[in-house]
Amino acid sequence: MRILRQTLVIVILALVFVSYTFGQETLWNELNFELAELYRQGKYQEATEVAQRAVKVAEETFGPNHPRVATSQNNLATLYRTQGRYSEAESLYKSSLDIKERAFGPNHPKVATGLNNLAGVYRAQYDYKKAEPLYKRALAIREQTLPPNHPDIGQSLNNLALLYKLKGNYAEAEPLYQKALAVWERSLGPNDPNVATVLENMAELYEKLGESDKAAKLNSRAREIRQQSLW
Repeated sequence: MRILRQTLVIVILALVFVSYTFGQETLWNELNFELAELYRQGKYQEATEVAQRAVKVAEETFGPNHPRVATSQNNLATLYRTQGRYSEAESLYKSSLDIKERAFGPNHPKVATGLNNLAGVYRAQYDYKKAEPLYKRALAIREQTLPPNHPDIGQSLNNLALLYKLKGNYAEAEPLYQKALAVWERSLGPNDPNVATVLENMAELYEKLGESDKAAKLNSRAREIRQQSLW
């Protein structure tokens, strides 16, 4: 009888734990939805407060090294980066990246996303020396693990090209932009806003190279895509 009572207590405690965990997981999902809406509305301070709470809930519910903690840290870091709080963003992006590398391995697409985000913080601070190897590694991982025309490969190509353009390495930037354009046209379609973005980036490059005719054609096509996206 004592064994039966002990077993029942264990079962009840397990059910309570599962119920609590499920409730916390639901709360975490709700917080993520709320911060996404606030971010979309440009309410960054309010979104930051929600994101901070989401990090705490994730750590308490899933443990400090769980991939969902990495997700929450990444979200909060992005909000800090948007507000120019680069030091805080860098710290969280690094922590998020570390969790992802331990959870998924060093060559996983999620790791590439973390590398890309951390590089973006350095680029925003004009620290191109730190940003470049991160962008390169992210591109290498994506090319090794994703289909050849995956949109994320286009993103990496565009970001690395943009970095080279900012550094004045125009000859290295141009072929990367062309590859990014080809990938996005194939994967997203010729009238996707991302295609307009790379066209605008290429146009700016050609302006710097003194090729105004090429730049004008690219800008014209980009404007047409932007206009179509408003319809």
